[in-house]
This record gives sequence, structure tokens and C-alpha cells, in this order.
Amino acid sequence: MMYDLIGDRHGHATELKALLTKMDYREIDGVWQHPERRVIFLGDFVDRGPEQVETVTIARSMVENGQALAVMGNHEFNAVAWAMEDPQSPGEYLRPHTDKNLDQHQAFLEQVGEGSELHHRMVEWFKTLPVYLDLPEFRVVHACWHPQHLAAIGKYTDSENRLLPEAWEQTSREGSDAYEAIETLLKGLEIPLPRDHHFFDKNNHKRSNIRTKWWQQGELTYRDLAMVPGDAIDQIPHLPVASHVLPGYDGEKPVFVGHYWMKGEPAPLNEHIACLDYSIAGDSDGKLCAYRWDGERELAKEAFCYVSRL
Repeated sequence: MMYDLIGDRHGHATELKALLTKMDYREIDGVWQHPERRVIFLGDFVDRGPEQVETVTIARSMVENGQALAVMGNHEFNAVAWAMEDPQSPGEYLRPHTDKNLDQHQAFLEQVGEGSELHHRMVEWFKTLPVYLDLPEFRVVHACWHPQHLAAIGKYTDSENRLLPEAWEQTSREGSDAYEAIETLLKGLEIPLPRDHHFFDKNNHKRSNIRTKWWQQGELTYRDLAMVPGDAIDQIPHLPVASHVLPGYDGEKPVFVGHYWMKGEPAPLNEHIACLDYSIAGDSDGKLCAYRWDGERELAKEAFCYVSRL
């Protein structure tokens, strides 16, 4: 089986249909399909975009009819936690209903109607999405392939890598092993800056942790690894990072991720790792990106396929 792996869509159904059409998929009896290929969605179906219901409907019909696989993104995890009451605090939710969290999720709630039957059905489907896929040919996770955290989350998932019903509370409790695992796998690896170093984010909040380019290897500094706004990079020290901080990657088979809002011309991060999130929900230069995998062990720029923001 050959696969087309598609990055974060964030409610952009028009671009999703354009990309599927460009890759010779056709809608037959309400299901997009290809006679020889299958899709794998890398999570983040919802939030931000104008066509979130249609985006989820397309993906769900493909998955349920055997035309696609999908993994959970952090936005699907957040959507479930937003809708799930906290069993330890009646009237509260696993994802607090703060102004900040509402701002991120409000477009979805408006489009589905918060508390509606449609909202309930979507949340229930999000719960069925696996945290990761480890297929014979390649691996898929939304943000970071991290062996230690994959092992930790295994205590909270079933045989198909789906979170167990009782795991939602545990993965939402900050400070727990389950929380740290799901944060890393779905949102990326963060590490603390040394000593009293810090930077200020786009909202002028003081930050002492950085999200990392976890796929890099070799002798690296904090600045080499930091994924921060361009105007903040000079605040990150050029001090060396201990090699054990990064998960490393064994290169046994390719791994595909989304999540990182990449810019420019799509290309692999290295010969074994590709990010397929090219900011379709961002500015006018955003792209919806796929990788057309045909059995290769080393990833190639020529296998990327994308459509620009429509």
C-alpha cells in the first residue's frame, strides 16, 4: 500500500479537497478515495479555519470507509478536554474555560454549536484517534517521536494506541507522567533554559523554556535548538545542550510529524524525518502539504505535494 500523508488542516476543507484532487483522489458516494493509495492525516483537523465541520466530515468518512488513517493532534486532545468535566471539580473541565483557551477554540464551538449533538459526535470521534502509528514502513505522530514518552503513554492507551477512558483525566493533570508524555508527543519537546536565561514571547510573556528542534543531532546549543519568534532568538544563549536531553532518532524507518507551522518550500527535515505542517491556517503564504510515500526509506523533497491557501 502506498500512502499520502497530509499535514494539519485546521478547518480548511476547500484546500483539502483541492489537494486530494491534485493527488488524483475522487469523491465517490460521499467518500474521497484512490484506487491504489490511502491517506494518513497527521491531526489538527479543527480550530482557526472557516470549514471545520466539513474538514472533519471528509476525514472521518475516509477513515471509517478504509480510505485513510489518522492520528490525534493537540487540537483534538484540547477539544475533548474542553468538553469533559473534571471529576474532581464539579462544574469545571479538564481544559479550563479561560479566555485564552476559549480564544483558541471559539471558532470550532461556534461552527458546531457548543453542547449540540454535532459537537458531541465530533468529540466522541476525536477520542477514537490514536496518539501515534508505528507501521511496518514508517511512523506517524503529531509533534515528537520520543521513545521515553511513548513508553510512558503506553500505560494509558489500548492496543491501537488510543487513550483509555480514564486516561483523559490523567493526561490533563499538569505534573504527572501522563501529562508530560502527551504534551511532548502532541505539542513538542520543551526544555528549560539554563541558569536564569529567559525570553519574551509575542504576547510579552516571560518564558524560561524553549520548544526544540528535537530532530537535530550532534553538538548543539540552546540557540541551535530553539523554536522561538525570530526577534527572540538573540535572547537564547549559545550554551551547549547535553546530548541526553534530546530523544535522538534511530533512523530505522521514516517518521512524519505536523504541528510546527513551517515556512517556505516544503522539504524533509533530514533524510528520515519530515514535517508536513506548512501553516495553512496562518498567513496568505500558507500551504496544505502532503508527502506521497512510495516505499522509500530516505525521504525526498520531490515527494512533497501541496496547494497554496485559496
